[in-house]
This record gives sequence, structure tokens and C-alpha cells, in this order.
Amino acid sequence: MGALQTLSRDATTEAILAATDRDGACIIEGVLSADELARIDAEIAPYIATASVGRDDFTGRQTARIGALVARSPACRDVVMNRMILAAANAFLKPYCSRIQLHLTQLIRILPGQGAQPLHRDRLAWGGFLPYPIEPQFNTIWALTDFTAENGATRVVPGSQRGKLDRDPDERDVVQAQMSRGSVLIYSGSVVHGGGQNRSTQPRLGMNITYCLSWLRQEENQFLSCPPDIARTLEPELQELLGYTMANYALGYYSSPQPLPADLPDTLPPELALGRKPRDRLKFSNDLG
Repeated sequence: MGALQTLSRDATTEAILAATDRDGACIIEGVLSADELARIDAEIAPYIATASVGRDDFTGRQTARIGALVARSPACRDVVMNRMILAAANAFLKPYCSRIQLHLTQLIRILPGQGAQPLHRDRLAWGGFLPYPIEPQFNTIWALTDFTAENGATRVVPGSQRGKLDRDPDERDVVQAQMSRGSVLIYSGSVVHGGGQNRSTQPRLGMNITYCLSWLRQEENQFLSCPPDIARTLEPELQELLGYTMANYALGYYSSPQPLPADLPDTLPPELALGRKPRDRLKFSNDLG
């Protein structure tokens, strides 16, 4: 089994989708600059210092996971809103939704001695209830340290997004997403993958940012991880990506617990809770510029 395709930092949406369609994953090299990485390092350091490890074999007994990155780190917000990634995510998920939303933000710090994570498909967050071939997710893992075979680079089974969802993965088909700090692994919600074993003496740190169809429940509850008092300080595009907008005609309205003026309906768009009116519907990749 060959390595995953590695694309340049100026890769087109078409190239990203072609590689993801073929293998279920690809690597884009050197996307984040040294200055961007330094900002991320500084802003996440206090949370890494106090993070606890997981309590089961899947989350990792020697793996720390840290969320709420939009609320905690302006530098991570910029990564969430990366235009190249958003264009590809919108194009990838467009056949199944009117808009996309942020599904998860999480730092994953694999400590020395952590074994390999069980191979899995992320789409199983919704159980087995989503019919195949609906693809619910567009996922990224950003390398905040080098990802190597020794320190636990993410394991991927290329092409497994096309297999039967109940098929047991074969360890012989696994390749590792080895990449330099500042690069990003893109992978679908259906491809088989898992964190690698850290046989080195240093932690492996990645930032998992994923996007999903707006009519699905998010894995990370963005309305609690980034509540309205913080969300109202963000740019409208990011507010909408968090879910503070209508997904379709009737998905996502709210009713104020307080009495409203007689000229307002009781079913309100969520933007009003952030102090603004709705914008036009978010467009897909061809209009993102």
C-alpha cells in the first residue's frame, strides 16, 4: 500500500477533492507559517499545561484532548476559517446540505507510551443511522509538531471510504500520515483511520478541526463551547459556521425566554441572539474567493 498523496500549500479545491475521492485522505504540506504556529503555541500553552488524559482505550489513557478552541484561541479561529480548507469542505459536503457547520475543535496530544488507537470511521459518531453513500464529514488534523512513524502519526487505510462500513479494517493496509509541523491531513468521515503509537520520547500534538452537514448534531456542542457572549464578538462568517444561523428553512430558530415586542414573531433567527440580523445564505466554495 503506497503513501498518501502530498499536495502543495497552494493546492486547488479540485486537486484536494480528487485525492480525497481516491484515497479518502491526503496531506497538504506547509500550510501554516512560522508566525501562525508561534501564535497557536502561545495561546494553547495554558490549556495543554492543565489537560488530563483519557479514561479509556479509545480516547487514549496517555492522550490529552482539549476543546473549545474557537472560544480560547484567536489563532485557532484563523485555522478554522482557512479559505482553502473551507472551499474544499463546502465542495465536498455540498451534495448533501445547504450549508456546512463546525463539528469539532480539539487538540490531541499523544504522550510517549500511548499505544495505537483502534481503527475506526468518524461517521460512526452518529451510529450506523446515516445511509451510505451520504458523506457527513470533512476532517482535518493540523500538525503542531512533526508527525512521524515513531511519535504516532495518524494511521489511515487508503480507499477504505469505499468499502462496506461494517467491514473489519486490515492492519496490513495501514499507512501513516507523516508530515512536517504546519502541514494538514485531510480525511473523510468514512475513511478508516486512528491515532498512531507514540514510541518516541516526546509528545505528538495535532489540532483536529472537522466540518459536517448542518442538519446533523455536532460532536462538540458549539453553543456551550462558544456561548453567545463570546460568539457575538466573532466575525459573522465564523458565527454562522458555529451554527448561529438557520441551516434550512426551519432548522435552528429560537424563541426568547423574555417577552418580545408585539411586532416580532416568536420564532427568531439565532443571529438576533448575537445582536445582528441574518446575512444572505453562506455560499459554497466557488463564491468563497
